[in-house]
Amino acid sequence: MYVKIFKIFKYTVGIVLIVIGVIGLFLPIIQGILLIIAGLLLMGVKKEQIKKWFKKLKFRHSSQQNLR
Repeated sequence: MYVKIFKIFKYTVGIVLIVIGVIGLFLPIIQGILLIIAGLLLMGVKKEQIKKWFKKLKFRHSSQQNLR
């Protein structure tokens, strides 16, 4: 039971850190990148998953620029 509660707590804190990190990308006071990385680590996201996400974003970004 405690393990399940701990996992839910880690996941929730990870999401909160990611949200604050995204806000921090636009505010000069908060270190957004560090909070996003900490949130991803707490959520247990592996390095391979992050690379896949960035490849998808890069592909979408490059395909949108080709339309202009």
